Amino acid sequence: MRRVTLGGAKDRPGPGRHALAAFFLCAALATGACSEKTGALTAAQQQRLDSEGIVRRADDLQFRYTHDAGSREAGWEDRKASIIVTKQSVIIHKNEKLGLELDQHTRRFVQVRRDGGRVRISAGGGRSAESWSFVPPDDAPGWANDIRSVIRGGTGTRLK
Repeated sequence: MRRVTLGGAKDRPGPGRHALAAFFLCAALATGACSEKTGALTAAQQQRLDSEGIVRRADDLQFRYTHDAGSREAGWEDRKASIIVTKQSVIIHKNEKLGLELDQHTRRFVQVRRDGGRVRISAGGGRSAESWSFVPPDDAPGWANDIRSVIRGGTGTRLK
């Protein structure tokens, strides 16, 4: 069998081929991570939310999660998650794992603000303070109002 080479190169991959292969591998992994889905719930969670009457739902949004605002331990990170607003509760979740749950019986300080197209939900105070902000897929004023109406339903909730 006759071996054909170009420019004296051997039949083995050079450093350029390894770099190209590594690039495509990284691109494939990154693309897979970007398509991560966050809207799956357990059957029991879905049944509960359906019984409460889902008003708004948005899956796979980018949230800015801020914790310990105003303290030395403050920090933030971007998290991909989903949000569901029912007539009785607001849930931010990544599949079956809950990040924030507010309902009519929430006793924490809660504030809902809108900044242009972004909605910010702040909950708690001091070291337990956290904030979740997101850009809804549509109607930011409507999202903010629907979240506020859930929170206002509780007598123990302090709403600003």
